[in-house]
Amino acid sequence: MSTEKITFLLNWQPAPYHIPIFLALQKGYFKEQGLDLALIEPTNPSDVTELIGSGKVDMGLKAMIHTLAAKARGFPVTSVGSLLDEPFTGLLYMAGRGITDDFQSLRGKKIGYVGEFGKIQLDELTKHYGMTPDDYTAVRCGMNVAKYIIEGKIDAGIGIECMQQVELEEYLKAQGKPATDAKMLRIDKLACLGCCCFCTILYICNDKFLAANPEKVRKFLTAVKKATDFVLAHPIDAWKEYVDFKPELDNDLSFKQFQRCYAYFSSSLFNVHRDWNKVTGYGKRLEILPLDYKANYTNEYLSWDEPNEVEDPLEAQRLMAIHQETCRDCGGFKRLSVPLKA
Repeated sequence: MSTEKITFLLNWQPAPYHIPIFLALQKGYFKEQGLDLALIEPTNPSDVTELIGSGKVDMGLKAMIHTLAAKARGFPVTSVGSLLDEPFTGLLYMAGRGITDDFQSLRGKKIGYVGEFGKIQLDELTKHYGMTPDDYTAVRCGMNVAKYIIEGKIDAGIGIECMQQVELEEYLKAQGKPATDAKMLRIDKLACLGCCCFCTILYICNDKFLAANPEKVRKFLTAVKKATDFVLAHPIDAWKEYVDFKPELDNDLSFKQFQRCYAYFSSSLFNVHRDWNKVTGYGKRLEILPLDYKANYTNEYLSWDEPNEVEDPLEAQRLMAIHQETCRDCGGFKRLSVPLKA
């Protein structure tokens, strides 16, 4: 088979949830499709959509809200599939530092955020709760939210349950404190969004590359679907292969993060229409999208049947929260099973 090159940019340094991409590379699934994947790690996560949208890189990973905002800002990108579906995202903090489940307790606090849109979200939330941006101190800390909380540089910060929250939990346990002292004010609840999908991690493409190379994209997605199937069927074996390739992840924290990511992996890779509708509306509310904006996603490059959507998304989120608490306390690998629409 002839080999065709694709350049692919991660959304940040290798993490437990990147495992399907690395396994597809390591196990030769891209080669089976005649593809040669050049995998790139960014030095600045905020540059990802710009690099892909400008055509410097063919494909990559980014969260849904950033994918929407990128195209609105003139960087033509389109989501062609989902990697990590609806991970809980919110304001992380540790008990005993003056913050409660009342958003008003953040008044006068230092709050960390990853990038530009995190600050926009915080400002919108403060307005919703009768505060102004002057009522808190914003600190841009990139992916180091948990580290900054631990070091006392911030009081709270935007993070993901299966990544930064696990980091806080492990720190607390090492200090002889309960893991439950790592708390989260979920943004989907604070913003009355109805889902956590704005931080769904997506496979995105440069639009010009996508138009010129539809078969390459189909082959790429076929390879990562095969790798995802392997991860879900054989998580322990998959992890062993991953850390053999990426030994810096061979530690207890990364393994526990992988356990927590396991329930969020999209088994079908499909973009969920309901989620895109909600987040597009949320983006308009944040005023990062124009009122006539059309969501930039497609499922046409996925060559298998589209599954039905969840029958009751809010109930699924409630059950997922219980599921993840059990995973925190007991570990293991288990997927959530919820009713789907007929």
